Amino acid sequence: MKKLDPGLMAHLETGATTLCHCWKLTRGDGAVLGFTDHDLPVEFAGTRYEAEGGFGASELETSEGLSVDNLDVMGALSSERLREGDLAAGLYDDAEIEIWRVNWQVPSERVLLRKGNLGEVRRSGQRFSAEVRGLAHKLNQPVGRIYQYACDAVLGDSACKVNLAAAAFKGAGTVLAAEEARVIEAAGLSGFAEGWFARGVLTFQSGLNTGRSGEVKLHVLRADRAVIELWVPMPEPAAPGDTFTVTAGCDKQFETCRAKFSNTDNFRGFPHMPGNTYVQAYARRGERNDGGRL
Repeated sequence: MKKLDPGLMAHLETGATTLCHCWKLTRGDGAVLGFTDHDLPVEFAGTRYEAEGGFGASELETSEGLSVDNLDVMGALSSERLREGDLAAGLYDDAEIEIWRVNWQVPSERVLLRKGNLGEVRRSGQRFSAEVRGLAHKLNQPVGRIYQYACDAVLGDSACKVNLAAAAFKGAGTVLAAEEARVIEAAGLSGFAEGWFARGVLTFQSGLNTGRSGEVKLHVLRADRAVIELWVPMPEPAAPGDTFTVTAGCDKQFETCRAKFSNTDNFRGFPHMPGNTYVQAYARRGERNDGGRL
């Protein structure tokens, strides 16, 4: 049961209320945005909630126990701060969200209805909808390490320790042509073998996508240029002359760690763990485990 502010409780008991909803978004990059369905801006606790910001919500439902309570927020890109490119770039993925019920005449009289994180964001033209996941959804996420063949470190992080800024693992290129929203032809990468940047990260340094990154799906060589295909299209089309950096990729296998990065001391997988064939094997009469005869 929620504990209401005494002032808000008294306001509700009057029967004639001046209430609105306020949504506070905190993105992973630290940006904080506020929106309200009231026709005038509302401000409290250091956040200004923009009026008519294009936000609305489905019906709020809360259940007992640890089941995950989800709802949807939806709206149009009517706010200058809600840009389609930012949504497409994933800046709002897993953003923290707070939903408040506020007396817009006295904003100190308010109650927090829901707190959680944004899930999948779906776009259709100038409209969008996003799933709001309750705090209990964190209990569905794996925690800790998994006993598996592949490495569980992120290439270049504190566990991996590979220096991706080294010249051997980082290239700089210039876009020559863009065949599709996620396929570019580039110059400047001739010193790297085909496939070197597959599973790596490409980050634009100039153009409409400046500062945005994408994971590399494919890296092939074609005549005097490299062709790079991304897994997900960039929010804006790449144009000839755009510059970018791209880092080497890793398939998380022990052999790749040894041959490509010389980093086996920091490999965080278990390449010598017995597989299903070993587990299901059984002794046969007249044979040793190594296949020889007794």
